[in-house]
Amino acid sequence: MVWIDITILVILGVSVLISVIRGFVKEAMSLIVWIAAFWVAITFSVRLSGVLSQWVSDPMIQRIAAYVILFVATLIVGGIVNFIIGQLVKSTGLTGTDRMIGVIFGLTRGLVIVSALIILAGYTTLPQSDVWKQSMLIKQVEPAVEQVRKMLPEDISQYLQFKQQV
Repeated sequence: MVWIDITILVILGVSVLISVIRGFVKEAMSLIVWIAAFWVAITFSVRLSGVLSQWVSDPMIQRIAAYVILFVATLIVGGIVNFIIGQLVKSTGLTGTDRMIGVIFGLTRGLVIVSALIILAGYTTLPQSDVWKQSMLIKQVEPAVEQVRKMLPEDISQYLQFKQQV
């Protein structure tokens, strides 16, 4: 086992552990809240930046401030909603089931993170190194990474160093 394998195992292990501790519902809600925060900030930052023009003269600073305000506000509101839903799950007695389903969520999230890191590594010379070729776990993740690579636009995927290897 090489350092790449150990890194993959640590990422998967930490992701699963976090999901077991928090449970599926909280983890899924967190993901939804983060996606919502990005969407709200992107969608409404132009409108809010106009309001901020009363206090901030630089349009770029207005836009950045609006984005940050909306993003953080959405995370706070989402966190409150997530807490309330977590309390509801706890009160139903489904905590054990929630945590077991969380294992699957955590493993899936870990695999997504590992796949993203492998794709990013594909833009370097790492896939041609001996340590990469000796990795036992890279070979296990290759099918998922190949599927993601196929979805990337050609002008992006053409720079991947492991086109046919992964």
